[in-house]
Amino acid sequence: MAAMDLFRESQDAAIEAAAPLAVRMRPRTIDEVAGQEHFLGPGKMLRRMLQSGSISSLVFWGPPGSGKTTLAYVIAGQANCDFHILNAASASVKEVREIIERARALLASTNKRTVLFIDELHRFNRSQQDVLLNDVETGVIILIGATTENPFFAINSPLLSRSTVFQFQPLSKEDILALLRRTLADSQRGLGTFNVQASDDALEHLAAISDGDARRAITALEVGVRSQMLAGGKDGKIIFDLTAAQDSIQAKAIQYDKAGDLHYDAISAFIKSMRGSDPDAAVYWLARMLEAGEDPRFIARRIAILASEDIGNADPRAISVAAAAFDIVERIGMPECRITLSQAAIYMACAPKSNASYMAIDSAMEDIRNNRTIPVPMHLRNAPHPGMAQLGYGKDYRYSHSFEGGISPDQDYLGVDRTYYNPTSRGYEKHIQAYLEWARKMRSDKGDNAPPATPPGESNKNQM
Repeated sequence: MAAMDLFRESQDAAIEAAAPLAVRMRPRTIDEVAGQEHFLGPGKMLRRMLQSGSISSLVFWGPPGSGKTTLAYVIAGQANCDFHILNAASASVKEVREIIERARALLASTNKRTVLFIDELHRFNRSQQDVLLNDVETGVIILIGATTENPFFAINSPLLSRSTVFQFQPLSKEDILALLRRTLADSQRGLGTFNVQASDDALEHLAAISDGDARRAITALEVGVRSQMLAGGKDGKIIFDLTAAQDSIQAKAIQYDKAGDLHYDAISAFIKSMRGSDPDAAVYWLARMLEAGEDPRFIARRIAILASEDIGNADPRAISVAAAAFDIVERIGMPECRITLSQAAIYMACAPKSNASYMAIDSAMEDIRNNRTIPVPMHLRNAPHPGMAQLGYGKDYRYSHSFEGGISPDQDYLGVDRTYYNPTSRGYEKHIQAYLEWARKMRSDKGDNAPPATPPGESNKNQM
């Protein structure tokens, strides 16, 4: 048995030595973990759980390279637990059951608990997740599940209710820089045994372009240093400058999932920026979506919706701009349609805002759903047959163009007193507001109280 243990230890040592630099440099203590101060900082929840030794099952939710797997290793080591790791994309229910049985036996014989870390937990289907429920609840295993997907949608509610969810944030530029410098200085696991002369701008470039992904930054550093070694250093020095850094990391990989949270978060930020009249923010979120490969037609549809929902008649031209943009996007596609989308987004952001049309239709539909349906007044009904006219269809209807100002006096078009459209005083709607006040008076006032026949603002009604 001792010989077998020695063999396994030598195996583990060989595997660790051959592992990628990012794996070798994984933190071994909580204090070495970069970022996530919102739950790992002094006095924060997860640190308190670790300090008290009361670790329960956890779900780590966040982008790649933010430290989910690393923290699982640290927790298992600090809690002195047996540690097993599975990837949900390839693991089977049989493997899960075998680990659970070993965990039960270990708990019964030594009182030692087991941490089961499942990467990409969202890839387990409902029945696979249900296998874990009983043993998670009874504490036979401490489950740590990592996911890049929203766990509130991707993980079964019963399993989620037995776990504490921690949301990881992308590492900051400063966090990445600290990890890179630690890697260069570490002579046991890192690159400290090599005479690497890394310039500040090279490290800054890796920290910026890695977009909060520590694994990507450290891997790029390893690639760059090793390629310089192969090229041969001068006087034993390995020069890692900005050119080497740019060559090692290549193009930035934008984190984006067309069916996930990042998709919806980005389009939400885009819409809210236009609604909030911030063209710079709108263009940034537009660029991010396009650079990540978002369908430009989807973006054009959202601009068209916003043109009516958030601008409406405050600027009636907005819907024409949106319609033209949608048509052009359909016809020419990327990359040229990015310009059209930018123009349309900037126009929407700079247009006066009104949601009066949106509120009007929703209010009317709510009325129809929840109140008695209003019959069409007899004088407004169509009378295509003489018999219908004899029944009163169309009787007393007054043709608006036959009256002064184009308004029929004493004419009711709904049958009840309702107001759905309340124009704002912004943009063109201020003219609509004045016109509607005049039109209501024209329909109701008579004699000396009659308003002037010319609508207010007739000379400047096309001005915004």
